[in-house]
Parts: sequence; structure tokens; C-alpha cells
Amino acid sequence: MTVILRNVRPWGEAASDVQIDDGVITALTPATSDAVIAGEAAPTGAVVVEGNGRILLPSFSDVHVHLDSNRIGLPFRPHTGAPGVWGMMLNDRKNWRDTEASVADRATACLGAMIERGTTRVRTYAQVDVDAGLERFEGVLAAREAHRNRADVEVIAFPQAGLLREAGSADVLEEALKLGADVVGGIDPCSLDRDPVKHLDIVFGLAEKYGVPLDIHLHEPDQLGLFSAQLILERTKALGMQGLVTISHGYGLADLPAAQLQELIDEFAALDISMATIAPAGQPLPLQQLAAAGVRVGLGQDGQRDYWSPYGNADMLDRTWQLAFTSRFRADELIEHCVAVATVGGASVLNPQAPRLASVADRPGLNAGDPAELVLVEGDTVTAAVMDRLPGRTVLHRGQVVADGLELV
Repeated sequence: MTVILRNVRPWGEAASDVQIDDGVITALTPATSDAVIAGEAAPTGAVVVEGNGRILLPSFSDVHVHLDSNRIGLPFRPHTGAPGVWGMMLNDRKNWRDTEASVADRATACLGAMIERGTTRVRTYAQVDVDAGLERFEGVLAAREAHRNRADVEVIAFPQAGLLREAGSADVLEEALKLGADVVGGIDPCSLDRDPVKHLDIVFGLAEKYGVPLDIHLHEPDQLGLFSAQLILERTKALGMQGLVTISHGYGLADLPAAQLQELIDEFAALDISMATIAPAGQPLPLQQLAAAGVRVGLGQDGQRDYWSPYGNADMLDRTWQLAFTSRFRADELIEHCVAVATVGGASVLNPQAPRLASVADRPGLNAGDPAELVLVEGDTVTAAVMDRLPGRTVLHRGQVVADGLELV
């Protein structure tokens, strides 16, 4: 099938017409005039989508989201979580079964809202533990199935409660992998499970056994975070898992002394370890250093209005604004780099063979041969689109329009 995007501005540049064949961008040409448009400019049988001068971007890639815990669209509730990962997890455990809608319904609705706003590539966590068993995992699988023609979704079997504090946790994690989880998750091997060697032996062992990537939450501070990261580096190298390991958050790494931080970034680049951030408050990830070293970095929304946090609204353009804001960026090039991280940067986290960012000035993803995972947004410039976050969006997945005007098609 041929689709023509007429009068769009790729990455905010000159107006172009973009041809898509069978889900792949095949040609970009200067925008046709009104006189030509009135004739038969489009190939016979092609679907024409009017861009009306909007900016064309690669679609968003949310590479760190917890669809199983979100409360998007439900009545707002007071925040009741206790400090720390374990306290927050217990608060979630106390409340999630009493939520007004099932995991499947909430995950399906939230994923739909994300697609409406421009996200077509997703890596989501699904909590598996001795309390939930596989119930939350199965709910996320149902959401993926409901939107199978609108977005590509990877599901992480995620041991939010750790693997060593409760007997049987590792067994539930492995059962989810047997049922088709795409990624195995890990979390704070020192501060939560207090036995980093055993924790990492389990998660790396399962990743190797089932031939899946690994994504590890790392909330640990400063030198403790560095210690865990170094253990992750050792195992990645020993098992030949280059390109298959992601460290999510990495909160403490930005607090390291400059020389230690640069050395760690260089090691990440050498072993092709990627990072996922949620643009938290506090010390931001050093995006410019990571880009210069060639480290793949993606963006995600984390939990959304759940029992952990009242933040989140299913809109990755909003989270891109937050990434720019918390990074203290003002220059257009750096704000656009945040858009690149949120789109093609995340896509390269999901697929290490995909085009990756070579510098803060790099703007890939809209060339002939690239997959037609696209979003049209309103704005004078890309930076203006981030600042204003207007509703006039059109979303394409595999070259087909799947959402328009913040509504699913």
C-alpha cells in the first residue's frame, strides 16, 4: 500500500511530500504546489494524508513504562506511598486489587492514550512476584493484543519486589519468560536484594537461558550504583551480551566524580549497554556526554498516576518537555536532541540494529529506507512543538494512520 504525506516538514525543515510503501519511507520530495495537488500528483490508489505544514517526526518510543500499575482515566486519589522502593512496592501491593478497573482494562486504555498522542514503540514492565503471580503480566499481554495493529510492544517480566526477599520470586519470573516475556528485568541488586552476585546471577542466567535482553532498574546512589553497574558490565562482557543490556534510571551515576563518570560512560559504549531515563527531578543524566560516546539512550514515562506517583499523562511529548527542562536545556539544538532521544533514541534501545544518534545534532529516522513509524505535530519549529504540545497530531504505525486528533483510528 502506498501512502503520501503531503506538505509536511521533516524535523521542522523545508516542506516536503513523503511517500511510504508497505510501511517504509521510500521517497522525500519538495512539497507539490496547489496546482499540482489539484491534478493527479499522487500515485493511483495511494492514500493521501494532508500534513498542512505540520512537523514530521519519528514516532515516540516509550522504553520505560509500567502499564500494569497505571490509573490513567480513573478518579484521582491521594498519594499514600511510603518512602523507598520497598515501601512504595508494599503500598502498590496493598491497593492494586481494589482499583476500579482490571489490569487488562487499565493497561489497554493507557496504551491507547499513548498511541493517540504519538507513541508506537513501547517497552513496558509487568510486575511478577509471589503476590501477583502472573495476573499483571497477563493483563499487559491483553493490552498488547488489543493494540497489536497500532503499536509494537515489548513486555518485561519485572521482579519489582526483588528476587531474594520472598521465596519463589525467581520461579514466577521464569514462568513469565516461559509464557513469552520479551525481556527479563532486574532491580537494585545491592540495596533491595542485598546480594548483588546472586541477584545478577539469576537475571543474567535467565536472559542467557531464554535468549532475551535484560533491563535492570538501578535506583542506587553514587558509589553503590557504580559498584552495581560495574558488576553488570562484568557479566555483559563475560556472557557476550553486548547490545542486549539496558540500565534504567541510573540515578546515582550522574553524582559520580567527573573522571569516574566518563570512564563508566566509555565502558557502556564499549559494551553497547543502553540507558533509559524518565527525566526525574534532581541531577539529570549527562545526555551530551552519553551522545558523544555513542551510548544509546531512550525516554519513558515510568508509572502514571499509580500507587507510586501522581505524575504521568500518557503523553511522551510532555515527557520530552520534562527531559529538556530537567536537563536545564534552552538551546534549540539541545531541546531537539531531547526529541531525538524520545523517538529514535528509544527505538535504538529496543533494537540495537536501528539507526542510533551519533551526536546531539543528529536527526535520523526520516530518510528513505526508514520504517514509517511517524507522528505529525503542530508548531513553528520542533522546539516550539515541545513547548506548546498542541493536540493536532496524526500518528502512523507501519505506514498506516492509527490515530488522528488525539483519537484512535
